[in-house]
Amino acid sequence: MVAKQVADLITLLRSFLTFIFPWIAISEGASGLPWAAALLAADWTGDSLDGSLARRSRLKYHTWIGDHDLEIDMAISLGLLLFMLIAGYLKPVVGILYLLLWSFFFIRSGVPRPLGMLFQAPIYAWFIYVALIHYPTAGFLLCAWIAAAVIGTWPKFLEEVIPGFLEGMRHFLSQDQRPDE
Repeated sequence: MVAKQVADLITLLRSFLTFIFPWIAISEGASGLPWAAALLAADWTGDSLDGSLARRSRLKYHTWIGDHDLEIDMAISLGLLLFMLIAGYLKPVVGILYLLLWSFFFIRSGVPRPLGMLFQAPIYAWFIYVALIHYPTAGFLLCAWIAAAVIGTWPKFLEEVIPGFLEGMRHFLSQDQRPDE
């Protein structure tokens, strides 16, 4: 097994969270929040590992899973949104409006990487907020995970992640401003 295959396996295993998050809400209700927080931290860890493993693989090739990592990440965040809806941490009207708004953007423009990232951010932010209010230990641990990830990847974060996101948004917005031909 090469590193790329391990990375794809991690991504595949992470994809099951799309269904596990709602299942936790159905089976545990609001009291499943600590489990959801622990699984989210595990997801973020796996997401950090799968990308770096794939880039370090001695064999360089594309796979469906690797090429759809962003969509898998988005599906997982959708599963987390469903957890919050089912567990009662988010009003259905807010969740429905959120999904309708993003559906409009994605139908209109596809799923460019910066918009895919932007889709996930409010879901994670709301979940962290909910965790800080209802289960502070879990909320603080998620905040600590984010801080550690940013500090641990600080040069890459400053030199690649932020500029890549901003450039992608500039590119998306400049395409969006062109008149239809």
